[in-house]
Amino acid sequence: MTDDQWSPPAVLLAVDLVILTLRENHLQVLLVERGVEPYRGAMALPGGFLGHLHEDLSAAAHRELAEEAGLSAEGLHLEELGVYGAPGRDPRGRVISVAYLAIAPRLPEPVAGTDASEACWTPTDLVLSGEMTLAFDHRRIIADGVEQARSKLEHSALATAFCGPTFTISELQEVYEAVWGVPLDPRNFYRKVQSVDGFIVPAGPSRRTETGRPARLFRPGPHRVLRPPMTRPVGAPADKEATKR
Repeated sequence: MTDDQWSPPAVLLAVDLVILTLRENHLQVLLVERGVEPYRGAMALPGGFLGHLHEDLSAAAHRELAEEAGLSAEGLHLEELGVYGAPGRDPRGRVISVAYLAIAPRLPEPVAGTDASEACWTPTDLVLSGEMTLAFDHRRIIADGVEQARSKLEHSALATAFCGPTFTISELQEVYEAVWGVPLDPRNFYRKVQSVDGFIVPAGPSRRTETGRPARLFRPGPHRVLRPPMTRPVGAPADKEATKR
């Protein structure tokens, strides 16, 4: 085939956003109810097509987050999660989606807009269980985002961002349990946390717990990368998914 016989295939480019936070001790993902076809009435990730030929991908991601969920990405660190382009993933044609991930604490309630009928935080365990219908291949994208979040807690000090300025070891453990989706042994967790240099540091006097016993307070330490990492226990959700595949 010569060059003058070739024409580029028709491909559309879109962005999708996996926004994760902790609410009510559960890892939750931002979803919108689609108000337009295809998949009208189904829940989906916020996202959409590029607005024009010259729009940057990250700019499109920020715009879609504001338009579909009323959330500002100003304080969010959006990082590229992956590219999804399997044929047939979108009934409108060949659509390549670049997915972005953000994990942040204390995010506000979303407000639906543009082509979304509703926007809400939804527990990821409900989403990944298959009990609810999701549009396109968004369940797979969310699964990838959740796994990325779980990995981040192994290798970075991200968990401390979901605690207050000062916190107890038990409160930090609750963050790990919520994201990893598995109960942790308090003694083993305490020993692991204390073995990671610069992860957390003491923060003054103790605090009385609900049982009346004093609990030591800590604050984030100077190190953002954890060495050694806080490895997940065997049997955590990621290990189960790997076994299924």
